[in-house]
Amino acid sequence: MIDDNLTHIHAAITQAALQAKRNPADIKLVAVSKQVDIEEIRRAIACGQTLFGENYLQEAAGKIPHCQGATSWHFIGHLQSNKVAQAAKLFDVVETVDRLKIAISLDKQAKLLDKNLSIFVQINVGGEKQKSGIPYEDAENLLRQIRQETDLPVLGLMTIPPFSHDPEQSRPYYRALRDLARRLADRQLFHDNTNVELSMGMSGDFPVAIEEGSTIIRVGTALFGARPLKETSQ
Repeated sequence: MIDDNLTHIHAAITQAALQAKRNPADIKLVAVSKQVDIEEIRRAIACGQTLFGENYLQEAAGKIPHCQGATSWHFIGHLQSNKVAQAAKLFDVVETVDRLKIAISLDKQAKLLDKNLSIFVQINVGGEKQKSGIPYEDAENLLRQIRQETDLPVLGLMTIPPFSHDPEQSRPYYRALRDLARRLADRQLFHDNTNVELSMGMSGDFPVAIEEGSTIIRVGTALFGARPLKETSQ
């Protein structure tokens, strides 16, 4: 099943990229493996999947050491201050930085570990109170502070748009993130201002995200199938 699902996902990535006159090789697939057991992750690795994303630290800690072959693990959940040390140890990329305090703590831990840790800044494009992410209008100030007070490479921006069953409803939010990234790159606020990453797009709307400039899509359900809803502690 995973092999077939990966084939279908990559075909959809290629179609969306070509439609947008982009190179499909420029889009990375992060397999979201929350509530997915180790054997399923290993099957995905055996099928060639190398990037994985986890939302919950406690769950990730029980998986990552047993999943050799994955080249990179991204943390894509809300990061609490008291969990920073664990996140820095487990993950290669933290996509959900939305506070200077978290960035400074991650930088400190990365230096203690002598580890290359990269981050994204999460933007709350929809202004939803229940979601993490810095407000759109505060992004420039946070990026400037991170650059001044840490040595963390900021690879780009990440967002989760307001939920909708219609993928087209996500388009304006993805377009807004792309435009924001371009403006911030013009001000030299990223690690590589000629190649800013945009982590946006999930199982239900990733073709739209690719059309709007996404370089990283985060796909779980379309790859591993639906998972039961449950509360998981970080």
